[in-house]
Amino acid sequence: MKLAEAELLGAKGILDPVVSSDWNQKNFDDKLYYRQFRAKLQLPTRLGIDVVGGYENTDGVFLNPEDNTDNFGLWNVGVEVNVLQGLIVNERRTAIQQAKVFQELALNEQQIILNDLVYNASSAYLIWQHYYYSEIVLRENISIASIYSDNTKQSFLSGEKTAMDTLEAYILYQDAISFLQKNELGLIKSRQQVENFLWFDEQPITLQQTTIPEDYKNQFFATPTNLSDAGLANHPIILAALNKLSYYEIEQRLKREKLKPKLKLKYNPLLATSDNSVRPSFSLNDYKWGFDFSMPLLLRSERANVQRGEVKVEEIKLDIQNKRNELQNKIESSRQQRIVLQEQATLLDQNLENYKRLLDGENEKFNYGESSVFLLNKRQEKYIDGQLKIIEIYIKQQLELLNFLYYSNQLI
Repeated sequence: MKLAEAELLGAKGILDPVVSSDWNQKNFDDKLYYRQFRAKLQLPTRLGIDVVGGYENTDGVFLNPEDNTDNFGLWNVGVEVNVLQGLIVNERRTAIQQAKVFQELALNEQQIILNDLVYNASSAYLIWQHYYYSEIVLRENISIASIYSDNTKQSFLSGEKTAMDTLEAYILYQDAISFLQKNELGLIKSRQQVENFLWFDEQPITLQQTTIPEDYKNQFFATPTNLSDAGLANHPIILAALNKLSYYEIEQRLKREKLKPKLKLKYNPLLATSDNSVRPSFSLNDYKWGFDFSMPLLLRSERANVQRGEVKVEEIKLDIQNKRNELQNKIESSRQQRIVLQEQATLLDQNLENYKRLLDGENEKFNYGESSVFLLNKRQEKYIDGQLKIIEIYIKQQLELLNFLYYSNQLI
């Protein structure tokens, strides 16, 4: 934002008044060949008109006669007008208009960065939730596998189980430890990702070891009231693209203006002073005027600039349409995926209850010697996998809701 303010300040600086002066003097062979002093004040305006004023005082033996002034000098005030090219559309107005658009663009970029920050921070938090609650399930898995391994060893020692059963139970226990270790790597990384977004008084802070995320079943975001893509009109990504288009359209108007001939009219009334009065005297007969005219005969450079500008503007218009289509498709896709994920969550909740019944039943059979470690392993595997899928599906629901809020401009 500070850069945009600096751009606007710099653009307004084009309209700053300008004071200039010069002094030239030559003395030779005990003669004053010439002495020339000129001062000028120029007041630019947003139109192609400059208000100018100045003062001249000259003297010398070999002074050019047209530069002669009396001892009191000569004042002048007048205007310089770009009649054709630059009267309405010119570099000054273009620079100020573009600087104002740049300010709006900076606000859009600021909002985009803020949206991305909230989106990335929320995603990091949800991923941390996923790994944290998965670890709880995997620790339960280790506990169950450890009990199976110990019981199988005791059964082997009493002659009820074979050595193969003992080995299988031990492998199950080792696999459970391996799954937990893999999850712990993800948990450490996800905690660090969350800490990247934690700042207080411009200083980074870290999570306490006792800090845990909310229950993954709690809804992290409020359900949006607007389920359509109506928010696209004010979406910062779209607004930024529109402001970018405005920026180049303003520039394109200046390029078209360059196709006109240049004609600058100059008119300066001359005001003389005398020893009788310190105030300059005005006469309609005392003035300077003139004009400057120029025009490239083929205008090839100017026409090429206009053509390049037209291509650029058309590219931006197509990019805006593409961005709208992308956001609309993402919003619709997110809406449909949320419906599917809700149905999956309901189904998985029911399956998990059934997996728990099967595991409890298989445990009873195993205790009475009517089952094997292999079957018990399969039941446990299904139950643990069901718990992990439940956690995953709930986190996916929250992530998809986050996507919907982000794409529909309802995150902040």
